[in-house]
Parts: sequence; structure tokens; C-alpha cells
Amino acid sequence: MKRLFALMLAAAMLLAMAACGAAEASAPAAEEAPASAASAAEAPASAAEESAAIPGLEDGVFTIAMECAYAPYNWTQTDDANGAVPIKDSSDFANGYDIMIAKKLCEANGWQLEVIRSDWDSLVPSVQTGTIDAAIAGQSMTAERAEQVDFAGPYFYATIVCLTKADSPYAEAKAIADLSGGSCTAQLATIWYDTCLPQIEGANIQPAAETAPAMLMALESGQVDFVCTDMPTAQGAVAAYPDLKILDFSGTDGDFQFSEEERAENVNIGISVQKGNTALVEALNAVLSQMTADDFNNLMAEAIKIQPVGE
Repeated sequence: MKRLFALMLAAAMLLAMAACGAAEASAPAAEEAPASAASAAEAPASAAEESAAIPGLEDGVFTIAMECAYAPYNWTQTDDANGAVPIKDSSDFANGYDIMIAKKLCEANGWQLEVIRSDWDSLVPSVQTGTIDAAIAGQSMTAERAEQVDFAGPYFYATIVCLTKADSPYAEAKAIADLSGGSCTAQLATIWYDTCLPQIEGANIQPAAETAPAMLMALESGQVDFVCTDMPTAQGAVAAYPDLKILDFSGTDGDFQFSEEERAENVNIGISVQKGNTALVEALNAVLSQMTADDFNNLMAEAIKIQPVGE
């Protein structure tokens, strides 16, 4: 009987030890559960969640405005050839360098792109009121504009030049001083008209053109002897009007004069967003900062190549 009791006691002890072993084996699993939950909580937010945190992008739609008449930055065409996108409330399509950049921004952030056609002088007010999320329209990052909107970018670095006809008396100008006495214009509300043309002593400055095409038409029709613009606009104009010639004084003493700060403002092209929308500026800059000046130039060359003749 004692032997039987001893055997029963030994069996009981073995069962107890097995139970303890099982409990110990299960303990680490219990400890790991909170760690897994913490990892899930720390996982990066999805693109949709990140967009929802950006004012104006809660719906995942990136609404931008441009003239759709400022080649090679942007233009209007009748179909979706070469990657053009629909213009809201229109049967037309928009394309150009600005559209190419906008598509890259949307692709990187998982946004849908919506394009609105707008007058040049309505772009900043539309940004200020939140009617659009951003203006991607070939705008210089001037100090005056920076008082009204915040800027992302630059998304292009542009040189300021003049355009004249190849057979013009001013076609061989080597400095802005050689343009004295000529009649000229530039687009309304641009640094070309407000800052550059007044530096040409003796220039006969005509009323500003409302749009870039109107500026070029004034030159083509002989209303003015030359116009002031940026290099991409000039290159696009020469592609459309072979009788025009670019006057590039950059890097010479005869160029338009700016302080280093003014030059940075005047040649850098940026994306304007509503004041205080830091989250959107950061989202845009996260993409643009990965692109080089060569990337921008190559993309602009492609825009010039595919722009419709006459734009």
C-alpha cells in the first residue's frame, strides 16, 4: 500500500511539473502580444491617411489651377494625346510642363488630379480662398507673392531673356542697354513687366499683355520690338514662331540686375499654396527635392517638343 501511495505521489508531482512547464512556455507568448500591438500602432500611416491630414486633400483629390495658355508650362488641347488630362467643366484637355510635374506629385502621394482653367491674376486669390489646393502655373517665387501664399519648390530654375524678331534692328543686341529706344511689353503682373523692363533705359514700355500668347502676338504682329519673358517661354515661342530670336544676356554685365535674393526669387518657379498649409508644402517638397535641375530641364525639353504649334 505504501508503495502504491508513493507511486501515486510521484505521478502527481510529474503532472504538476508538466503543468508548470506549460505555463512557463506560454508566458513569453503572453508577453509578446503587447509588443505586436505596439508595432502595429507605430506602423506608417497609409497614403490615404496621410492625405486626410493635409488641409484640402481630405478627399484625396489634388485640385490645381493654371491658365492652360502659357506654353510650354501649360496649354489647352482637344484630346488626351501625350498624357494630357481633362480640364474640369470643359471638353478640353491640359498638358505641358506643369501637368507633367502635377502628375508626378499625384503619383507619389496617391492623389487624383483635378485641373481648373484660370486667368493669371485669379491664381493667387484662388489659392488664398481655398478654391484650389495649389497653383502650378509657372509662377516666380517673388517676395510679393510670398506675402500672400506659401511656396513649395522650386520646380524649375528659369533664366530671364528677351525675344525679338530675327530681322529686327535689335536682333544683335548684346546687352539690355542695346534695347534702348525699342517698344516692348511683357505679361501682366510678372517680374518681367514690373521689374525687368523698367531697367532698360529709354525703352518705350507699352501696356502689359494679359496673357503670354497675347504678349507673343504683340511681338509677331509688330506692335512691339521685343518682349521680356523667361527662357522656357522663349524656347516654346521660338518652336512655334521660327522667325523669333532669343536674346540671352545672362552671365554678362549687360544682364538685368538683381541682388542675390532678388535673383533667386525671380528665376525660381514655385507652387503656391494657401498660407499656413505646411503639411501640403512638405508633401510637395518631399517629391520635388528628389528631382535635380537636370530632371527639370529634361522634362521641360519634352514639354517644348510636344507643345502644339501656335501655342
